[in-house]
Amino acid sequence: MEPTPTIPSAEGMHLRRLRDLSDFEVADGSPDVRGWSVRGGDGKKFGEVYELIVEEDALKVRYLDIELDVALNVNDRDRHILLPIGVAALDEEGDNIFVPSLTSESVLDYPPYIEIQITREYEEAMLKSLNLLLPPHQGNQFYEQNPYDERRFYQKRRTTTTNSFQRRTLS
Repeated sequence: MEPTPTIPSAEGMHLRRLRDLSDFEVADGSPDVRGWSVRGGDGKKFGEVYELIVEEDALKVRYLDIELDVALNVNDRDRHILLPIGVAALDEEGDNIFVPSLTSESVLDYPPYIEIQITREYEEAMLKSLNLLLPPHQGNQFYEQNPYDERRFYQKRRTTTTNSFQRRTLS
């Protein structure tokens, strides 16, 4: 008798890769940071932005999918991590993302991201690795805290933020 397959919960299913949303793109006035270098508090590069993980209903980027640098000698299965958008900041002068709370060494202890779904347990493990308080579990309040505030990410590039991505408009 074959084992019954486990049906994944709906938790985390509200988050999607931007590339999977054919009707959406990075909002006008916001840089598309995919491919940008990611540097830690020590100034050393530890990866590149691979993808943006978005909350489709809110039209907001919630996570940066970071592919860790090959030089870190991490196995292929564990080479991706997710960073909450608000813990990173854009470089004013170059195509770099800075994450002051991580270094090229501490990122090796960060929980790897495996592209299946993002569970609340994984989100909490990320926040703990960054030494951040856990947000309340009630409803949409989870993303209403500083680690998920995109204004912190974009603060050096612009002063107001509406949405981090938008529906494509057809001409």
